[in-house]
Formats: sequence, structure tokens, C-alpha cells
Amino acid sequence: MSGKPTKYIFIAGGVTSSLGKGIIAASLGKLLQARGLKVSILKLDPYINVDPGTLNPYEHGEVYVTADGAETDLDLGHYERFLNIQTSAKNNFTTGKVYQTVISRERKGDYLGKTVQVIPHITDEIKKRIRSLESDGYDVIIVEIGGTVGDMESLPYIEAVRQMTWELGKENSVTILLTLIPYLSAAGELKTKPTQHSVKFLMQSGVQPDILVCRTERPLSNEIKEKIALFTNVKPDRVIEALDVASIYEVPLKMKEEGLDRAVLSQLKLSGQSAEPDLTQWNDFLRKLKSATKEVRITLVGKYIELRDAYKSISEALLHASVYNNLKLNLQWVSSENLNDENIKEVLSGSDGILIAPGFGSRGIEGKIKALQYARENKLPLLGICFGMQLSVIEFARNVLGWKTANSTEIDPATDYPVIDLLPEQLKKSMMGGTMRLGQKEISLKKNTKISAAYQKDVIRERHRHRYFFNEKYKEEFEKAGMIVSATDTEQGLTEAFELKDHPWFVTVQFHPEYQSTVDAPHPLFMEFIKRSKEN
Repeated sequence: MSGKPTKYIFIAGGVTSSLGKGIIAASLGKLLQARGLKVSILKLDPYINVDPGTLNPYEHGEVYVTADGAETDLDLGHYERFLNIQTSAKNNFTTGKVYQTVISRERKGDYLGKTVQVIPHITDEIKKRIRSLESDGYDVIIVEIGGTVGDMESLPYIEAVRQMTWELGKENSVTILLTLIPYLSAAGELKTKPTQHSVKFLMQSGVQPDILVCRTERPLSNEIKEKIALFTNVKPDRVIEALDVASIYEVPLKMKEEGLDRAVLSQLKLSGQSAEPDLTQWNDFLRKLKSATKEVRITLVGKYIELRDAYKSISEALLHASVYNNLKLNLQWVSSENLNDENIKEVLSGSDGILIAPGFGSRGIEGKIKALQYARENKLPLLGICFGMQLSVIEFARNVLGWKTANSTEIDPATDYPVIDLLPEQLKKSMMGGTMRLGQKEISLKKNTKISAAYQKDVIRERHRHRYFFNEKYKEEFEKAGMIVSATDTEQGLTEAFELKDHPWFVTVQFHPEYQSTVDAPHPLFMEFIKRSKEN
């Protein structure tokens, strides 16, 4: 495709939020990629926050961190897991980031006294950011627009799409609206009116959808598809049924069956690609997912259990590893706030392995510490991530070294034993957003350790998101007592992993391995954790 223009696919949502635009975008991307096209995806988020880094997980789910250290929307995790690619700061931006850039330029006098307006200044900045990926040589760029058609905050993005589709031409862009066809059980009917209204909202903004992807819990008859087509100016064969499925990893196959990728290829006049997408490995993954009979029971201990999207990358990494170990994942979600001395044995005794989830702040930490102690004393396989590593240090200091008041200075600034402390470079930072230790760092693994056996490497690169770290002045005492530093940052010498010397498999890491697990390449640390859990 060298020398040819980059093609664009715009995906918006109608009727309601949480329909799964990210999954549809990733699924379509996978199908096009499997046909030999070079594909990338980006997400436009309409909220005013500059990035999701300061948002509570209850507001927005997990914060996904890219290799270059951008704190982004969780949909980028879907993109990477489906397409087996690395995204970057270019693949996600918010209204806040757009306005911040435009206002900064206005303050510097870049607009030469002109009145700064949504059109053209905001929409031009949106288009500039969308097109910033073109230089990387992609054949197709998929653009997912957050929010729902008709939302006030999404209007600048829809206007930017209108301008781009006009500028690019019909053969270089396609617009998809993901909508909902609700089933009213009292009437015994699927209702198309909400979809009709969503399309009209979009058309009032000057954008005609080329394809409709209709989420539904009941099959759409040809009669319903023709009715939708009549009222929306969309061809009947481009009204795509998106039935609910058991696993998100079935969606690419369902979209292939419905012809979504073929409809896109037809409009974009993309020819010369594979006659059918090569989904050999994807199908193999699904076959293993469905055929596994032996079960592994993993208990995830965290404080945001009510909203499981807060741990989306972790739960998906556990699933990937379980499938490739030919096991069926039985994931138990346990709130750390509810764990205490009276119920700890009852709650955790049936686990094959325990995962201590990341997080910030004091809420629920004592429950996590009790879970760590239970896994350590009862020889249960354990994986601790980020804050999970820090709490494993506190638990060991209190219950093995006898330092009963040991803590993190995040929780108790006056602790006598600050075994976890603020990173020195953080002392100079007063702003909260985007100031943590972020992104991919090089890490050296100690030979003949559990973690080096998992990776089968001496040096790895993993992503980070933290402000606090292990206080190195206590390293000698920990190692004498049997808690070994098994991984170290190659640049700063920071401790990146601990493991217990006399334990079948107890590994805690400061980094976030879950961000690098994909369908095509399950993460080695999760693979080993699941393997050891089943052996247990």
C-alpha cells in the first residue's frame, strides 16, 4: 500500500453507552489485519480530563498504560490484546487534551489575534491528532469516538469526522454506527425506533453512516434489516447483526460471518488482499477456550471488585494463560475490605492461586495483607502486582521480621519502618496528573530465580505506574530472612520483584505484566503463575 492514501474507519455509538465500540473496533481491526493490512486504532474520549490518570476506577475502569508511558482509556487494552500490537500516546486523546493544546497556543499568540472557536480551531486540532498516525505507514486507521451520538460533549468529534469524510472522499473513509435494537418482552418485539433516532441525530450533524452494527439479544430478520435500511439510508446488506456472545473473543468471527470486513473493504476499494482473513491462531485459541475441562481456581483480591473493568487487563491475562495451559479459568473476586481473621481461611482455602491486585490508598489494605500472609504461610502460589508487591513487603516486615509498625509512607508518613517510601524524584512534583513513574523500563532478572525461570530471559522490559518503591536500606534484612530481590531496574537500581526462598511459587512485582498479555502471546509470568497454581 506504499504511496497510497491511508484509509479511515470512524466508529460512533448510538442509543446507549457501553455497547462495546472498543470490542467492535478491535474485532474489525483484527479481521483487516488478518487479511494482510497494516492497521492501527485510536480512541477519542469526550471528557474534559486531560487523561484518565486521575480518575477513580469507578468512573472509568482501569487506566491502561502504553509502552511510552501514556495513561489511556481501557479500550487500548482491547486493541493491543486483539491485534497483538503496541499502541502509544498518539492512540488516545481527550477533549481536555485538545483544549489544553489550543488554549496554550492561543496564550503564545499563535492565532495572531483571531477569535479562537470550536470551528475551525478545536476541530482542526482533533483532525491533526487523528492524522498524526499516517506517517507510520498504516493502510487503515480505525477511529473510535467515545460517548453516544447526541451527547453535547461528542459534537466537536462528530463535526471533525464530518469534515474528514468530506476531505478524504467516499473511497477513503467509512462511517460505522454501533447501535442497539432492544427487545421488549411485554410486546414480544425487537424495536428499531431508537436506532432510527440515533441515525437522525448523526445525520443532523451532517454525517451519514455507511454501516450499522446492531447489538441485539435476538436475531434480526431480513424484514427488520430492511425496515432499518429504509429509515436510515443504509443498504440492507450493511445492517450488521451483533448478537450477544459468551466471550468477547468470538466477536471477530461473528463479524466475519456477518460480512462487516467485506462491507468495509468494498467501500474503501481495498483489493489484492487475502481472499479470507487468516485466523488460524485465533481459532486455535477459541477451540482451547471452549474445550478445556480441567479447572484452575484463582482468587483475585482487590478493592474495586464491584466494577471488574478496574482489573480488565488482569482478568484477561489470567484467561489467556489459563487457555494456553489447557485449563478453564474459575476466577473468584474477593473484596479486600471484607477479609478478616475470622473468614480468611473459609474464603481462601479453596484457591489454587491468589493474585493481589494493584491500587492506591489505605482502603482495604489490611485485607490484602492478611491474604498475603495466608498465601505465604500455607504455601499457596501467589502473584502480587504493583501495590501488591509493596504490601507483600509490609506483610513480611511485620510478621517475619517483627517490625509490627512497618508501613508505606503513603499510608503512614510517620511509620518507624518506612519499608515502602516515595520515589526521590516524586518529592519535586506538585501536580498529580501524568507525574508517576510511567511506561516501559528495562529490568534485569537474577539468575536461578522463579521469575527468571518464567521469562527464560536475563533482561525484560515491562510497564510501570507508581509513585512509591521499596526502601533499599532494608534490602539486607529482607534477604537474610528469605525474601529475595529477584529483579532490578537497570537504570536506577530500583527493586522490581521479590520472591520467597522457601515457597513453591510466591512472586510479587512492581511492574504491570498484565498490559503485555495478548491472545497471540500470553504473558510468561501469568503462564507460570497459572501452571504453578494448577500443580498446587
